[in-house]
Amino acid sequence: MLSAIIGGTGFYSIPGGIFNEEIIETPFGKAKIYRGEGEFSDLVFLARHGVNHSVPPHKINFKANIKALSMLGIKNVLATFAVGSLRESVPPLGLVALDQFLDFTSGRDFTFHEGGKWGFAHTVMTHPYCQSLRKRLLEVAQQKAIPIQSAGTYVCTNGPRLETAAEVRMYAQLGGDVVGMTGIPEAPLARELGLHYAAVAFSINWGAGLKSEIMEMHEDGLENVKSSILDLFITTLRTIQISGCECEFASLGYHPPVEEED
Repeated sequence: MLSAIIGGTGFYSIPGGIFNEEIIETPFGKAKIYRGEGEFSDLVFLARHGVNHSVPPHKINFKANIKALSMLGIKNVLATFAVGSLRESVPPLGLVALDQFLDFTSGRDFTFHEGGKWGFAHTVMTHPYCQSLRKRLLEVAQQKAIPIQSAGTYVCTNGPRLETAAEVRMYAQLGGDVVGMTGIPEAPLARELGLHYAAVAFSINWGAGLKSEIMEMHEDGLENVKSSILDLFITTLRTIQISGCECEFASLGYHPPVEEED
């Protein structure tokens, strides 16, 4: 079965494999994906910011990206996010398997359910990340002795500016663990299409006003973290078996498309 990895900041390829670029035409624009060959023929890689990190957070075409994966018949998706830490439980270079989010974005094209010719439904977001995929991810992490926090709340801001110290204090008080700029609307869009989507965030610094905000990251440390995440993702996607998961039935009260009047 074909699965997908979405790479955020720092993840622009899957080392050691041959991946061929493809452009997928969707109703929402073009999406660029990389399809694996040989031992990676079961994987598709998508660089959220582009392989040259040329697309800022607020300019990412999330709808085209997620729709493209769905059009390829992909059901299981794992995503990475580089984040700032809001609390000591996720220190820089720490990993967290996300289980909730707080959405502070605005102005983004955030849903497929537009009504009219698209139809619409109401999507249940009690568990915004696939519980089946998260469970297997944590099992694999334990087997491989990869340290990871088992749950965490991702705060999403618009970017591209960083947060103020006051905002960071507020996000932490509201229950946020990490803060980033790209988690929304990616997760809700995946859920609207019935994809099994889960995500791991890795911290690259403390949030504004917390300890020393800018840390000098050692390249070896970052590379080790990235290698661990890719190992974790590939093993999880190749060993997961999902049936009857709530992700497949998350959109309720579907209203079919109707012809729009002139």
